[in-house]
This record gives sequence, C-alpha cells and structure tokens, in this order.
Amino acid sequence: MATVEHYEHVFLGGGKGGKSLAMELAQAGHKVAVIERGMIGGSCINVACIPTKTLIQNARIAHIRHQQDGAATDMAAVSQRVKAVVDGMVELNHDAFRKSGLELVLGTGRFVGPRRIEVKTNDGALRVIEGDHAYINTGTTAAIPDLPGLRAAEPLTHVEALVLTTLPEHLIVIGGGYIGLEMAQAFRRLGSKVTLLQNAPRVATREDEDVSDAIEAALKEDGIDIRTGAKPTGVTGTSGRSVTVALEGGDSITGTHILVAAGRTPVTSGIGLDAAGVELDARGFIKTDERLATTAERTWAIGEVAGTPMFTHASFDDYRVLRSQLAGGNVTTKDRIIPYALFIEPELGRIGLNESEARAKGIAVRVVKLPMAAVPRARTNGATKGFMKMLIDAQSDAILGFTMLGTNAGDVVTAVQMAMLGGLPYQRVRDAIIAHPLISEGLNILLAKVPERTAS
Repeated sequence: MATVEHYEHVFLGGGKGGKSLAMELAQAGHKVAVIERGMIGGSCINVACIPTKTLIQNARIAHIRHQQDGAATDMAAVSQRVKAVVDGMVELNHDAFRKSGLELVLGTGRFVGPRRIEVKTNDGALRVIEGDHAYINTGTTAAIPDLPGLRAAEPLTHVEALVLTTLPEHLIVIGGGYIGLEMAQAFRRLGSKVTLLQNAPRVATREDEDVSDAIEAALKEDGIDIRTGAKPTGVTGTSGRSVTVALEGGDSITGTHILVAAGRTPVTSGIGLDAAGVELDARGFIKTDERLATTAERTWAIGEVAGTPMFTHASFDDYRVLRSQLAGGNVTTKDRIIPYALFIEPELGRIGLNESEARAKGIAVRVVKLPMAAVPRARTNGATKGFMKMLIDAQSDAILGFTMLGTNAGDVVTAVQMAMLGGLPYQRVRDAIIAHPLISEGLNILLAKVPERTAS
C-alpha cells in the first residue's frame, strides 16, 4: 500500500458545504485535502443550479424572440453559452481553492479504514490519505427507474440535456417534480415538442393542489402535453433517434428523446463506508445526528448524501453547522427553516408550512390568498399568472408559511423568511412601508385580508 499521508481534515467530495468548510479551515492554517473526481466547485456549478438556470434563461429569451419574429433556436449556441458560464464559475472556484491553501486531489476515493481514504488519481497514481476529521460530501445522482428497456434506451438526465447541441424534435420527460418541470418548460420554449409523464395524479406533489393545478395550467398554456396518472411500463428504441414509452392501459408515446427526472440517488455505493464504520438509513442516505455526525468517530456527512434537502443553500447551512461544531458551538440542523424555489414561469417560492402540511400536523391556521393580478407591478409587467398564499396561526399572529407562484416569487419569499426568523407577527409585514410598485408590495395587499383570530 502507498505511504499514508496525514491531514487534519480530509473531504471526500467537493460540494457547496464541503468546499466552503475546507477553504475556511485551510485559510486558518489547517492542513486540508479535498478529494474530487473532477467537478471542481461541486455539482451546483457544473451540472445543476448554474447551468440549468442558464439554460432556462436562454429558453426564456428564445421564447420571446420566437414570439416576435419566429426565430428558431440555435441549440449549439445555447450549449456554448451554458458552457461558458460553467467554465467561468469553475475557474473562479479553482482559483479560490488555490488561494485558500487546501490541496485539491483529483481522483476517485474510497475508505479503506476509519478516516482513511485510498485515492486513484486521475493521472493514474495511487495515494492513501488519512485525516483527523473526515467529511463525506459525495452528493447524489439522477435515479434511473427499474423500467424495462429504459437503461438500454440511453436516456438523458438533466446532465446530458445541458450539453445537447441539437434541439430534440420531441422530448419525453418522465417525472413531474422540480427538475422535470424546469426541463420540460425550458425545452418547450427552446422549440421542442414536449410530453411530460407523471405517474402521480398531479405534478409538484409536495405542493398544495391549487399550486399544482396552476403550474399545470401554465405549462399546458406553453404547449406542453402533460399526462398525469401515466405509469410507464416499458421503453423501446434509443434516445436521440426514436424512443417509445409504453403506458399502463395500452397507450404509448413516441418521441425522439427521453429525459428521466425521477428523483435522486445518494452516492454511497463503492466508497467503502463499511470500512469507515459509517451506516446508512433505510433510504440509502448516510445516518447523521443533528450535528451532522455519522456513526463513525470524527466522521461527518454534508449535503444531499446526509439527507439534507437537495438545495445548494441547504448544503451551505450544513457548513455553518459543522463550523459551529468544530468550534465547540451549538448550531445544529434542528428546526431550521429552508426556503426553496422552482424556476419555471410563473416562478414558485415557498417557506415554512403549506395547507396540506398544516392539516397533516393538526395545526389550525388562517389562510389568506391573493391573485397576482391584484398586484400593481404584476399588471405593469404583464405577469399576472399565479397567486400569493400565507398561513397565519389560528390563535396567534405568527406567520407559519408562505407560498407564491408568480414573477419574482423567490425574492418575495426571502422577505417573508426574514419576518419569520425575526418572529414578527403578520401585522408588522402588513403595515410595512414597501416601495410602490414592487412585486413585494403584494404582501401589504395580501395581509390586509387576514381573517380575525378564532375564539380560543
């Protein structure tokens, strides 16, 4: 075996939370190694948030141009613009790594003992790296369902879709969650015919039914063929040529390409977790406590592989938790409120509880709802689709949750999040002087409609 190289902190994987902690530790003078297969900066920069939102923005521009003059999309140019944004972000991250003083080890690692990792480097060498502390930050990959013929059809995931240089004539999307919805609308606006297959009775199933219905209506208006309650039973053909998806009940859909957006699988297989003493939960994610500690001594998990909600900002909060733990602090993952956004048009943003979650938990709430058409700035922008909805505790005036489907939803959610973090009653937001005409001014209008408290 190769000579064991000792570090204070060793990271397997370089996602958002891990790289942030690694750089901070290195800047503080600690000896740090980050082992990464090749996605410098993590999946967000390389194959997820940044490139997908670049694709979505290009699709938005292409949609406007097509409406104006019927211009066709130059998919090769779109792919190049996406690549340019990614390349720039990767270089920024690589430069930050160098300046921090950490050692970036490009290669494939697996644990061969507690906090000891064997690395086959990308240049063919073999190294063994051991740390006083070890961090697992390997993330997730797109799940491919066990559907007859699907793997043989060589389906796209969002990763392969980002580098297409030829526009699909007819794209079949399997999955009506966040990734499926974003990809379906983007490729429809780029000019593809799109059919979306969702096994569940509705899309965006984590949302309230009124939200799902409004999303479905908006995407259908864009020309997307949405089939809910559609259960695939098999796939024939090859994506990129011709592919057919058979459906339960005898129907079928034929297209030129197929994209799978059916969930995520944690990257825990083949990395030696048994040798490390790290256990998995029933779903295959790494078991952690509220401090992100695994079942192995001085071994931590960060981000999606630890079961953290699959958002870059949630992984970054894991960094805050670990930074606190290493310093003897008490920041944990307990009771944190994580916002999220779906980047379709109209945009979806949410923080805290929605109605279905409140019912499931037996929490009595007052619900107030406002159509975006009632917000002056939405009218000036010609973006009146969607609505705002807030949940107020039935007995107090606490804000328990906010959902918005509409233009700039993610930014408005941030304003509500600040009020929730500050423990402000809804009246403080209702009576806040918000500049006119901003989309966030809709909060004033929305909260003027809150019903009186129920009798206790």
